Amino acid sequence: MSKEPLYFLNKVGKEFAGPAERLTVLDGIDLSIMPGESIAILGASGSGKTTLLHLLGTLDAPTRGEIHFCGTNLGSLDNRRRAALRNRDIGFVFQFHHLLSEFTTLENVAMPGLIAGKSREESLELAREALELVGLGARMSFPVTTLSGGERQRAAIARAILLRPKALLADEPTGNLDEKTGRMIGELLVSLNRDLGMTFVVVTHNIELAGVMGRRLELRLGVLYAQG
Repeated sequence: MSKEPLYFLNKVGKEFAGPAERLTVLDGIDLSIMPGESIAILGASGSGKTTLLHLLGTLDAPTRGEIHFCGTNLGSLDNRRRAALRNRDIGFVFQFHHLLSEFTTLENVAMPGLIAGKSREESLELAREALELVGLGARMSFPVTTLSGGERQRAAIARAILLRPKALLADEPTGNLDEKTGRMIGELLVSLNRDLGMTFVVVTHNIELAGVMGRRLELRLGVLYAQG
């Protein structure tokens, strides 16, 4: 495993314009994330967890400081190169699965491959492999509208790992699930982290989910603290 960080954050800050003054959400975040790590980021609602995840995923840019990914300063990339990096090297899982109801489970999971310019045949084969990995091999031809909530989240995870990205970023992946299903999703994330070797960063309120991650961090008043 590489000894160089996958992510390196140096004095990262993020501010938003408020009605009377600028609001500081992240204040001088320093963080290194190594390849293959699994990290949980905890914090109260409004603490900046999702904002930090969006910065890691190039969905937003910091107000100050630098974020390096695989040695590249993300701030040096134009919109086209950031979009290509998101498609190729960063997978996303959100609280809401964002699956398209008019397509089958297999077709939904194949979407990142098609966006990346792969053929339909190759994209579908990658989707089959990903669905087998998350335990949905028997459901791949089903419309996503027939899947349970837990199955839809598994499909979203399969879509996120389709191209074997270097990092998977998950925002409250168990937030809409019951306790038992949420536990199963947590176990799935742990097994994928171990078997695929990709880095997992999970934003969550779920203490049990955070507990199965390799490292736990907490955001308070814009500052990131280690837990445990």
